[in-house]
Amino acid sequence: MTAEHSRVQEARTQKIPWKKWGPYLSERQWGTVREDYSESGDAWNYFSHDQARSRAYRWGEDGLAGISDDHQYLCFALALWNGNDPILKERLFGLTNSEGNHGEDVKEYYFYLDSTPTHSYMKYLYKYPQSAYPYDTIVATNRGRGRREPEYELLDTGVFDDDRYFDVFVEYAKDSPEDILIEITVCNRGPAPASLHVLPTLWFRNVWSWGDNAARPLLREASGGLVAVSHADLGERFLCCEGAATLLFTENETNNERLFHAPNRTPYVKDAIDDYIVHGRQEAVNPKKKGTKVSAHYTITVGAGASQTLRLRLSAAAPAAPFGSGFDSVMTARRKEADEFYAAVIPSSLTEDQATVMRQALAGMLWSKQFYYYDVERWLSERGADPLNPKRHAPRNDHWHHLYNADIISMPDKWEYPWYAAWDLAFHVLALTLVDEDFGKQQLDLMLRETYLHPSGQIPAYEWNFGDVNPPVHAWSTIFTYRLAGLRQGEVDIDWLEHSFNKLALNFTWWVNRKDRSGNGAFEGGFLGLDNIGVFDRSAPLPTGGYLEQADGTAWMAFFCLNMVETATILAMERPGLVDMVFKFTSQFLWIASGMMRGGQDAGMWDEDDGFFYDVLRLPDGRAQRLKVRSMVGLLPLFAAVVFDGKFLENHPELQGVFRKFLQERPQLTAFIHDPTKLGHSGRRLAAILNETNLRRVLAIMLDENEFLSPYGIRSVSRYHAGHPYVFRVGDQEYGVSYLPAESDTGMFGGNSNWRGPIWMPMNGLIVRGLLQYFQYYGKDFTVECPTGSGRLMNLYEVAEEISRRLASIFLRNKDGRRPVYGGTRKFQEDPHWRDLILFYEYFHGDNGAGLGASHQTGWTGIVARLMHLFGSSTADQFLEIGSLAALVEVEPERPGQSKGQARSRGR
Repeated sequence: MTAEHSRVQEARTQKIPWKKWGPYLSERQWGTVREDYSESGDAWNYFSHDQARSRAYRWGEDGLAGISDDHQYLCFALALWNGNDPILKERLFGLTNSEGNHGEDVKEYYFYLDSTPTHSYMKYLYKYPQSAYPYDTIVATNRGRGRREPEYELLDTGVFDDDRYFDVFVEYAKDSPEDILIEITVCNRGPAPASLHVLPTLWFRNVWSWGDNAARPLLREASGGLVAVSHADLGERFLCCEGAATLLFTENETNNERLFHAPNRTPYVKDAIDDYIVHGRQEAVNPKKKGTKVSAHYTITVGAGASQTLRLRLSAAAPAAPFGSGFDSVMTARRKEADEFYAAVIPSSLTEDQATVMRQALAGMLWSKQFYYYDVERWLSERGADPLNPKRHAPRNDHWHHLYNADIISMPDKWEYPWYAAWDLAFHVLALTLVDEDFGKQQLDLMLRETYLHPSGQIPAYEWNFGDVNPPVHAWSTIFTYRLAGLRQGEVDIDWLEHSFNKLALNFTWWVNRKDRSGNGAFEGGFLGLDNIGVFDRSAPLPTGGYLEQADGTAWMAFFCLNMVETATILAMERPGLVDMVFKFTSQFLWIASGMMRGGQDAGMWDEDDGFFYDVLRLPDGRAQRLKVRSMVGLLPLFAAVVFDGKFLENHPELQGVFRKFLQERPQLTAFIHDPTKLGHSGRRLAAILNETNLRRVLAIMLDENEFLSPYGIRSVSRYHAGHPYVFRVGDQEYGVSYLPAESDTGMFGGNSNWRGPIWMPMNGLIVRGLLQYFQYYGKDFTVECPTGSGRLMNLYEVAEEISRRLASIFLRNKDGRRPVYGGTRKFQEDPHWRDLILFYEYFHGDNGAGLGASHQTGWTGIVARLMHLFGSSTADQFLEIGSLAALVEVEPERPGQSKGQARSRGR
């Protein structure tokens, strides 16, 4: 067991608070729903980036390379000034939704290089230009571009020409849970010496200005370079600053004079340090050396190609020799322990480049944790929309007044999406459990707590509209995590699984009651996370009237049923009272699956002529029509497949007769789907929508390179629609779907994502999972052409492996030494200080694999680490023998010598 594995175990079994401090600051708190008190709900403009330096936040904090405690009482982050910028660089800049030609987008270069699960070691890189940051140019140029034009990026402005920039590395190492060593290394990549103001900053989240009579905490200078911290909940602690740093104190209070032309509450305000550094106003900071915000001001000059290092230490007690030899030895030890930890996680079969990608993916997952605080009832009351005494209408979330969140949560992207999304989170857990099963379980548990889950049983979607509908993948992630944690920790947590099952049963009932309009097992659901994939905006009333029966919504529910069956079979072995739930969810699955396959005059979702699934438009006059778009919607039924080994029925033979009678009386249920009574490899049973014939038909389309199969994974819309757009006419209006492999050309759902062609990692991950389930049932003798028409036959394990290889190749150097993720961006492809820095984008170009959308969506794109681990540590024979995906992930080849897990992911 490595030292880091021991710390994870200590945190779990001994409650040693190794995770109390971590990367829990957001990258962007401004422009969020939580900070929006406007009548119109215009969150982006109510609290802007320009205001952020001067205005105290209500619900959270942000900062560069920041850390905080797990209640975010005390925060630490970095501020910089190059002598040319109009403001201090205290937070990342980006475009609002209306400013970007493809929606909101961060316009900075920063990288999550490394982190252990307990954050005993972390590393972050920020690239800071030496010339003035082109704020106005970035905004004006992007605003002037159309949706069919590329985004205007920071590299396009020329500020990195001649390498005139600083690489600023920030490293954290814990000597103990309450003793954090901080090392800031500034590298001048330019051809001439350059000066830089470096301002490590410590501050309290403002909890005292909102009417709770909360005590105001205090920061004060105790002696030269030493800041004493006093907080009612955190107690006393100290920030030690090495060298000749000037301590600048102010208050984390809004500058009302600047923003609202009103008197300030205090003489010293949030942007005082900006005024002092940028504008030379020495009177802006508190000469008494106390406040609620402090920066240690260093001015350094770094030679061309040289570097300088600054050291600080945040601890519960003032060390006698904070920067003695022990500092370097701890930092060195934690780096080494991080290498050892990842050597134990990353399969030794991976190449050095593969190991680098996998490690940075997992580092990004761990850096994407954030303290998320939102008391909706309080927020509604503060804006005059108290649910019990409303004075005005709230623009959103007024039916979610029970919701109270104050937890560390894995974010999709801490700048573009600095709020949790329930279905994203279910995918995050797949990667997170590679390194920290406890945190993964906690994340799943959060969404089912009474302060999250709606009394109706609905899981909250995201803060812009908690009542929106995300795909029901929580049950799948739960059963996966349960199996994995049991194998890794040597014991199962049946109580946790039962608790989750009971809450998920409430959520299942909500779906059945709210989204199955006709009670026939054909579900709606709205956009279901797939934004613009449909002919119409699926979250709005249809221009035709009527409603959609959605192939994806129905397939998701079939999948949900099977996850609940799988969970119930496990629970019923220990909790006999739950045996009936196995039958309940199995029968529900059969009704839904058979409903998907109904055709003929009823125009079901399955099209027998095409061998594919489509949404069905139900018109007010009773007519029905399939909307024949070849999209991920039609591949989703492939996911709904689970293999069972038969042990449950052996232990409960009475149910065999119940199932047999049920099916004999209802032969239509299994007429067109896979027969669940038919035994497969090793006597296994398969519950699936697709029988063998239809599975082959769907796979032939999916694996066709002229349709879905890209060199980099499975596209979200078939390439067939590049030359054959689907068009639907309503009166004089045309609605259509064509193949768009890159960015969206419409403003639907903000225009910042596109499901009409690009490759999305989470959906590909589910396709891989489905293929492996079929492989466990059919075995090696079931083969298909891959690619279709190539004459190359593969079993379904090999198909899954091939898709995973294509997905991973997005990030890996190809034969020309280029990473497809960076497209034609020469700096990232050729510069030695850029080319091994990996960004995990939201989605990827359907033809060339270039990264698109949010640039730090390590959340669900990080599941590429799970895929790399899966096929780097198993074979088809092992998979068939074990018969469980969760068990498979623990099968590792013996490690001869040192693993390539010690790849260079931390190097300067």
